[in-house]
Amino acid sequence: MSELSQLETRISAALDRIKQGVEGLEAPSAAPEAPAPDAAANERVVELTAMLDDEKTANAQLEERVKLLKERQDGKLAELESNVDAGRSRSARMDRELQRLRHVNAELRDINSQLREALTEGVSEPHLVNKAMLAELEALRATRSADAAEMDSILEELTPIIEKEASDATG
Repeated sequence: MSELSQLETRISAALDRIKQGVEGLEAPSAAPEAPAPDAAANERVVELTAMLDDEKTANAQLEERVKLLKERQDGKLAELESNVDAGRSRSARMDRELQRLRHVNAELRDINSQLREALTEGVSEPHLVNKAMLAELEALRATRSADAAEMDSILEELTPIIEKEASDATG
């Protein structure tokens, strides 16, 4: 039991010390009051707010200009891509026609060579004459197609220039 009374005494002493510590603490003080703004500070706030609004307006205008420039650039890029595709198409057509012309001319040379050999041998080969005539006609057609492809290409290049000059002359 003596132990119990010793423990009770010790607990009472500890509680007294805690009570004294709590009483020693100050009550929390209120937050310091912000100083009342003066007229100069108010003017500065108004001035800075106006400057901020001006900067926001300028920023919005710049963003609008950038947007317009991007739209113009995208339109111009699409136009240029279209022109490149059209040029490639014309070039491919001309290349096909020139290949055809080369092939037909090679055939014509071969048939003419066979016809010459037949004539030097004194043999008349009517089918060689017919083949030569057909090859020559095909060569003429191929030449005409190549010329037409070249003219189409030239006209497609000149048309926008002529239209621009006509619109400049009228407007």
